[in-house]
Amino acid sequence: MSSSPITTIVFDLGGVLIDWNPRYLYKQLFTDEQEMESFLSTVTTSDWNEEQDAGRTIAEGTALLVAKHPEHRELIEHFYGRWPEMLGGAIQGTVDVLTELRNSGRYRLYALTNWSEETFPIALEQFEFLHWFEGIVVSGTEKSRKPFADFYQTLLTRYQIEPGQAVFIDDNERNIHAAQAVGLQTVHFQSPEQLRTELAALQVLA
Repeated sequence: MSSSPITTIVFDLGGVLIDWNPRYLYKQLFTDEQEMESFLSTVTTSDWNEEQDAGRTIAEGTALLVAKHPEHRELIEHFYGRWPEMLGGAIQGTVDVLTELRNSGRYRLYALTNWSEETFPIALEQFEFLHWFEGIVVSGTEKSRKPFADFYQTLLTRYQIEPGQAVFIDDNERNIHAAQAVGLQTVHFQSPEQLRTELAALQVLA
């Protein structure tokens, strides 16, 4: 536990507060689950998706992938064409934690997210709690993303956050290590219950 009082809580969004998973869409498009998993792991890969998160346009990303895998054109085009169907809803247990933190009035609340600038407005419209944050730093807007240090630094500098007094919550261990490297305290999110326990240990929640 830090000797400095914690003043700021920074949330990742996808996988922490919002249940996003391309399988929600592609289970409707494949009859064979193994074929679906193969498509997601070799065609619409996480590396490809992260380039859109880092600022590449959806049109460019889609065109590049279709050129590489023309036999999968329609399935590739559905990735962003039917993107809202990948949203599974809020992770309510984490929203409850966020609600408690907000109601306490003790903390500055921010979000740091890898998200395409073109699809993020859909989430903003769908999830009211996204409007509770003092600020959200979106990778697609900044043209950088986690785990790159400059992306974390954008948050810290823009909102004058002292990293030793802030806790960063993310479900991706890679992003947790990067946050620690810039001096942030961290919680590697695994479940709302585990998050609540770890925040209690940090004396953030009762």
